[in-house]
Amino acid sequence: MNCDEANQIDLINYLSSLGHEPNKIRGNDYWYLSPLRQEKEASFKVNKNKNVWYDHGIAKGGSLIDFVSEYYHCNVSEALQKISLFHPQNIVKNIAERPPVHLPQNSVRNEEDAGETAIKIIAAKKPITDLLLCSYLRQRKIDKSVADKYCDEVTFKINDKEREFRAIGFKNNAGGYELRNEFFKGSSSPKYISYFDNNVPDKIKVFEGFFDFLSYQTINQNQEHQLTNFLVLNSLAFFERSLLLMEKHESIHLYLDNDTAGRKCTTVAQERSLKFKDESKLYQGSKDINESLIKAKEIQKIQQVKHRRGRHL
Repeated sequence: MNCDEANQIDLINYLSSLGHEPNKIRGNDYWYLSPLRQEKEASFKVNKNKNVWYDHGIAKGGSLIDFVSEYYHCNVSEALQKISLFHPQNIVKNIAERPPVHLPQNSVRNEEDAGETAIKIIAAKKPITDLLLCSYLRQRKIDKSVADKYCDEVTFKINDKEREFRAIGFKNNAGGYELRNEFFKGSSSPKYISYFDNNVPDKIKVFEGFFDFLSYQTINQNQEHQLTNFLVLNSLAFFERSLLLMEKHESIHLYLDNDTAGRKCTTVAQERSLKFKDESKLYQGSKDINESLIKAKEIQKIQQVKHRRGRHL
């Protein structure tokens, strides 16, 4: 697949395959809650006729390739590989021989079908054994034992379709799941925070998403544990609502993303109270902890290869 072929794929269908549905439709303009960041009001627009997108919150837009590059933080070549997996021809060709898949079917949608995506959990189990999910954990550099401790292997359906999908599921305190695999990012209702109360009134560590939390646990798993409570917001929309819970602690350590929304929440919190500590310096130069962990692991791998080659010279 080349760039011209990729950019001819319908953006609205592609977003639907990722679990994103429009909040409102005005003529040819489809408005979404941004797939690229957390927000409360839809400001991500797709023009159906032109097949282009624009995110007003970050002042970026473009073609499908531009979107995939931004969504997965990858280059054009990698974006083309990911897009090709969603191509309708590929899906129809292999549909009869595949087990429960790891991405929503890229089916054609009618405008009257546009609405909120309903995710129904079919089953959740430990440990995570699905080979593609285990491969995804390795890509994100998350230790398997950490993932098995905090996550489930979840089977789910979308909009009551027959087809079942699998994802890594991170449960919140209201019983809903954050769901991730290599090609899907979504959540089941109800969406809420995940709070780990270890009966430590003096310290809490706050994370924006659960892969940041898993990354922190992976990095620190072999170190002597300091008792602390943990809060995973699962969405920055819960940040203000969780302030009273955070402020019950004497020391509040924020591990939010190094983007506009994350920096804004950190600034607001520190202006509110000296209890709040900004820990983003630990992953300076990266968007979040997980990106920093991936970079560190890649550097470590290169160094190990160089060391092995040096021993054979």
